[in-house]
Amino acid sequence: MLAGGNVALAEGRCPPGQYPIGDSRAPGCAPIPAGGNAGQSSGPVATGKWLLTWGAVSTSGSTGDAGASVGKLSKSEALNEAKARCEKYGAKDCSKGFAYKNQCVALAFPQKGLNGRISISSAKDKDTATDNVLETCKKNGGGNCTVSYADCTEPVFKAF
Repeated sequence: MLAGGNVALAEGRCPPGQYPIGDSRAPGCAPIPAGGNAGQSSGPVATGKWLLTWGAVSTSGSTGDAGASVGKLSKSEALNEAKARCEKYGAKDCSKGFAYKNQCVALAFPQKGLNGRISISSAKDKDTATDNVLETCKKNGGGNCTVSYADCTEPVFKAF
């Protein structure tokens, strides 16, 4: 009686990915060279890439108006849109703005009747940015502060 194991051999007597070398007196196996596997892929192929985006906030010191932009591919595009949105409501002194990339931002206003200083903070996530801006606003003499804006930039996939 003859018993054998369940061994699968690809090229003759060799395991998958190898080919036989030598002869019956000195048999052996060698790896199939790269490019020699017709029909087999070398792994995943990229179909595009992720682009990190910019956001910006622009504020007016005299009116308290603010404008924001998010998801822009350049810093200048984000800053320009934020300033234009701030000016849309009539403010003439909108700042060039606060720009951020691949982050979150929060904007807080102090309680009415106080110094009116607007606080801005950025962080890795919206909750942290919000906590930080409230703390900054209170340190700036804002007493009770209100978060009026919080958002995050998100990456954009660009196909090749």
